[in-house]
Amino acid sequence: MIKQVPLSTIWAYTGSPFPADSIEEVGPMYKHILLPTDGSALSQVAVDSGLKFAMAVGAKVTGFYVMVDRPPDTFEEYAPVEVKSPALAEVAKQEADVALKAVADRARMIGVACETYSMHHAAPHEAIITFATQTECDLIVMASHGTKGITGELVGSVTARVITGCKIPVLVYR
Repeated sequence: MIKQVPLSTIWAYTGSPFPADSIEEVGPMYKHILLPTDGSALSQVAVDSGLKFAMAVGAKVTGFYVMVDRPPDTFEEYAPVEVKSPALAEVAKQEADVALKAVADRARMIGVACETYSMHHAAPHEAIITFATQTECDLIVMASHGTKGITGELVGSVTARVITGCKIPVLVYR
């Protein structure tokens, strides 16, 4: 006798001598999916796909945005007040709010439980790995912009660094 089992559920062999009785349901394979975003169009494709996947398997999602800490590269502190641009932290917070609102709105539209978080960090890949580990995510769904050439070799991809530095499975959209 063949027993049909959903792919989104983990099943365990119980050691029963009767094959039909030897498989029992352990639970959903993916319960918490992390959706890191940078607000780009490609990142939105990954978010949309991750949300559809979460809906299919019954998982909750967390939208995550890393506000990259960069030292200022201007001499604005010497400029008159009226010509200064907004603080980098303020601009990063606004970008994070816009990107995460898009994730939350899309999740709400399709009925997927969603939380959103942002944080400042100098290395986005480290922030993603640390956050995913601390919040017990069991899958990361993210985009890869496919940086090639000397830029890709020297700088490296955030996605590539997450894949190589994380024990949590990563599903990449390109």
